[in-house]
Amino acid sequence: MQPLNASRPAAPQPVKRDPAPSRVAYKAHRLWLTPFVRQMTRVGLPVFAVIMAAGVYVADSDRREAILSSVQDMRRAVEERPEFMVKLMVIEGATPVVDDAIRQLMPIDFPISSFDLDLEAMQSEVAALDVIERVDLRVRPGGVLEVEVREREPVVLWRTAASLEMLDGTGHRVATISSRAGRADLPLLAGLGASDQVPEAMAILRAAGPLRGRLRGLVRMGERRWDVVLEGDQRILLPEDTPVQALEQVLALDQAQDLLARDLIVIDMRNPDRPTLRMSQTATEELRRIKGLELGGPAR
Repeated sequence: MQPLNASRPAAPQPVKRDPAPSRVAYKAHRLWLTPFVRQMTRVGLPVFAVIMAAGVYVADSDRREAILSSVQDMRRAVEERPEFMVKLMVIEGATPVVDDAIRQLMPIDFPISSFDLDLEAMQSEVAALDVIERVDLRVRPGGVLEVEVREREPVVLWRTAASLEMLDGTGHRVATISSRAGRADLPLLAGLGASDQVPEAMAILRAAGPLRGRLRGLVRMGERRWDVVLEGDQRILLPEDTPVQALEQVLALDQAQDLLARDLIVIDMRNPDRPTLRMSQTATEELRRIKGLELGGPAR
């Protein structure tokens, strides 16, 4: 037995836990406080999981085809609803010939869904016709495809080496006709480059109003100026500049002196300050004969 006064061993003291976080926990906590990490954990990981699941699901070709087929069926079911179906086409502002040309250009099998109509491409095709100046396409309520056109108005005929073309006021081609009799009401132009100067030609034609009954047409000479051709092959040669004023000068001389009724074949106004007249062969010979008689001898 141990003596009563012997000391007992001290009881072990409990180890106090260090309240400071470990290095790993500290770094993990700091990382969690980063906005990017928190956003990726809350949003990015779920989205990634969904995408991965969807990718695994559609990786099978049969499932993929089934999904595409279902989507197409739903789309067609919507597009082919009665309110989206176009049943007929109406063309406004077109002559019968142009109406038929447009219908041949757009052979649409009605009824058809409005989603299957490429209105922009169809408008471009119709606008490519020479006779069309403007065209608008729209689908009206009730399933009507409306084509509203404005045709070019021909104002002159242009005779080329190969054809006879109708031109509008800007010189744009409208259509080809087979003979002059087809549009005898339109004035005639000829010569290379005449189509590029239709506005100037129209101004000359308006000034030549008093000669309308004798006027055969205008000829573009050297792509620079105009000749006015009258009946009997009589010509008025106009200058490159101020052709209208030169023609008005000729008309004033005709009104004062009956100039165009004389036996002249050319009235040269290329220099308006010095007009030149050229008589026909018959008139020249007669003038020589008269001068010969005045001189008292035979005409030479």
